[in-house]
Amino acid sequence: MGQFESIDPKVEVNGQTVLSIANGMGSMKQMGMKILANNNIHDPEPGKWYPQQDWLDAFKQISKEIGNYTLFEIGKSIPENAEFPPHIDSIEKALAAIDIAYHMNHRLYGKALFDPLTGKLQEGIGHYTFTQISDKKVEILCDNPYPCDFDRGIIEAMARRFRPEDCRVVNIEHDSVKSCRNNGDNTCSYIVTWH
Repeated sequence: MGQFESIDPKVEVNGQTVLSIANGMGSMKQMGMKILANNNIHDPEPGKWYPQQDWLDAFKQISKEIGNYTLFEIGKSIPENAEFPPHIDSIEKALAAIDIAYHMNHRLYGKALFDPLTGKLQEGIGHYTFTQISDKKVEILCDNPYPCDFDRGIIEAMARRFRPEDCRVVNIEHDSVKSCRNNGDNTCSYIVTWH
């Protein structure tokens, strides 16, 4: 799967998540709304659903016209705008919950991809795969159509928000030796450490 290319044209994203483009652009919020409108998303609202491909096209426009740092900032705003599972109380739970939140905020053929009542997750949009490497080191493998820098922003925001109280440093490192969607690969891998 390529960066900026929906896996299935029927995938949709909820409105509160779509609004993260505008909210993540800070003082350039109006420009974010204009970019969304340029890509067929007019006046997005929480509770409504929008084609994922239109949202990905907006990311592509931002990448080309403004830059990848803005994608990173938008990613950092996702935890404030998207739905996340309740009862997250550790950095490990927070990073593992990214995949669940990803599925909670997307649907396919009108059907939610995560059911919080049953805990059942549906396939069809890729994943954020969490792997514990050691006591204070994890890997997040991003196998989805979103931009590399956007995912880095989400991971950094979640890691910093839920870092342990005695933690002084959280480090997020892109493992570009493995692969990178910016280079045409299908995945990006991030190593998160803390101490």
